[in-house]
Amino acid sequence: MNQFGNKTAFITGGAGGIGLSIARGLGKRGAAVMLADLDADAAAQAAARMSEEGIVAASVGCDVADASAVENAARETLQRFGKVHIVVNNAGVSLDGKTGEIPLEDWRWIVDINLLGVVHGVEIFTPLIRSHGEGGYIVNMASIAGLWPTARSGPYAATKFAVVGYSEAIRQDLAEEDIGVSVICPGWVRTGIHETSERRPSRNGSGAEHEQSSAMRMAEREIAKGLDPALVGEWIVDCMMARRFYIFTHPDMAGVIMSRARAMRVDYAACIDDPRFSGEDQ
Repeated sequence: MNQFGNKTAFITGGAGGIGLSIARGLGKRGAAVMLADLDADAAAQAAARMSEEGIVAASVGCDVADASAVENAARETLQRFGKVHIVVNNAGVSLDGKTGEIPLEDWRWIVDINLLGVVHGVEIFTPLIRSHGEGGYIVNMASIAGLWPTARSGPYAATKFAVVGYSEAIRQDLAEEDIGVSVICPGWVRTGIHETSERRPSRNGSGAEHEQSSAMRMAEREIAKGLDPALVGEWIVDCMMARRFYIFTHPDMAGVIMSRARAMRVDYAACIDDPRFSGEDQ
């Protein structure tokens, strides 16, 4: 499915940032869009602005961590548009911290949103895409951190690595059904994701929280210098048109990805060269 005219797209985290930019890019190419967001009012306002631009748009409040909320959003999308062809699992949050000092409730919070939020979108909408037999597209938001983690990024990186792996798996599952899959791995983009960590369950004023806030302030400075989400959204839609699986946005980060691959090759060579695995000592 390389053209988006007369298709319907469901986009989580659609009220702003990259999600809204993807929605606008799809809408300009003829798709109707349903903006789903935890902030229902912001989603409604965004949909109204898009409608003024001539894009067919609607909105629904949705907490992606809650499977029943995603099911309800799916029902509302079908009631409004009849079918769903494109699902963009974009909603996500950020969390950093020092290993051994991150409360488990915060871990569960980020996993519920960043990973299970994607799973809910895929598992609930895939049968709906299959049902009309017109093909479709699933796009999952990961991060460059899903391929190249940094210090203190354990919770965030773990969820994004999981999204990359999950996307690689479902791509194979859906390949023969004309349901395309892409996974987005952006670097710094000018969005409000750094603010989402303020919603984490555990905020007890400890030293660990102070360190986390300091790290997030550093991230905020990098984000302020990041790419315009409008550019990123347009590029993502271009990559969907081209059926690219991995969608990268930051050419300057290619080196770190290659360095990780080189390190893996070196350590894999140790296994290959060990006679215990090659059979040479048998």
